[in-house]
Amino acid sequence: MSAPHAAGPVALTSLSHGAGCGCKLPAAALLPIVRGLPAVAEPRLLVGSNTADDAAVFKLTDEIALVMTIDFFTPIVDDPYDFGRIAAANALSDVYAMGGLPLAAMNVVAFPLEQLGGDILREIMRGGADVAAAAGISIVGGHSIDDPEPKYGLAVTGTVHPAEVISNAGAHAGDLLVLTKPLGVGAITTARKRGRRDDDLLARAVATMSALNDSASAAARAAGASAMTDVTGFGLLGHLHSLGCASDVAAVIDASAVPAIDGVLELLEGDDAVSGGSRRNRAHAETFTTFADDVAEPRRRLLCDATTSGGLLVAVAPEAASSLPGPIVGDIVAGEPGAIAVR
Repeated sequence: MSAPHAAGPVALTSLSHGAGCGCKLPAAALLPIVRGLPAVAEPRLLVGSNTADDAAVFKLTDEIALVMTIDFFTPIVDDPYDFGRIAAANALSDVYAMGGLPLAAMNVVAFPLEQLGGDILREIMRGGADVAAAAGISIVGGHSIDDPEPKYGLAVTGTVHPAEVISNAGAHAGDLLVLTKPLGVGAITTARKRGRRDDDLLARAVATMSALNDSASAAARAAGASAMTDVTGFGLLGHLHSLGCASDVAAVIDASAVPAIDGVLELLEGDDAVSGGSRRNRAHAETFTTFADDVAEPRRRLLCDATTSGGLLVAVAPEAASSLPGPIVGDIVAGEPGAIAVR
């Protein structure tokens, strides 16, 4: 977490009804709406919305395809600079999750300028620009509107070779699942918003959320990953469900192997760290997930935690799994598409 900034006397999270990716529309409600839209008849569209993937991929030539995404959300932390960094890392992750490299980005801003003033907005955008620079790109423009609830993010364009796209639709039975960041940022920020202050725990969450997924993506490409997605607002189980549906496979998760930020499981012993988004994730997950009786409640909550700027969930052949920067958390199996067993 950065040092406090003079520009941030207002608690940004007090102005938002949700926090970070936890403000997403519920998957159970959104996906049927999206699937009811007209299909896109465009042969150059390599990845569209039909598989609930992280970004769209559009073929330009035999050598180049564009990766296009937009992601923005309400404040998940009070510090404006950290909010900007987290939002930018989260948006860039969608390009990395497709096996692509970012090329340029544009700001997406909704902000109560008259109420909060320009200094706070400047810090938010400075945080975004610094993370973009760390990714090797520039923010080249954007769009802003007046809004009483602050929101920030990026529209990102990247590139990938058409034959090297890593979508969420290529997993095979026998693949192992690797998760490259620990879970629990939703629980930490929710508990803090509800009055449980622990600066060290928050600092661990901010460090996790602001870290780019560039190295993990490069490792997945080198390992020949068969499918990949990032873990954000729908939680680990929600995003794995989408991967399973797209790939026509089922999955098994080893709950004890899923990494948690230090201190999170203790938070999840009680209800105060469970956000509304995480509760919705849990209700949705129980329609496609079976939990073994000995999986403890904090672990069940962790798997449904509404995550912001999480790690990559990678399906990869067993012989290559150890080359990825994260633990093996489960495996892909034949079965009902999208079904998950947690053991």
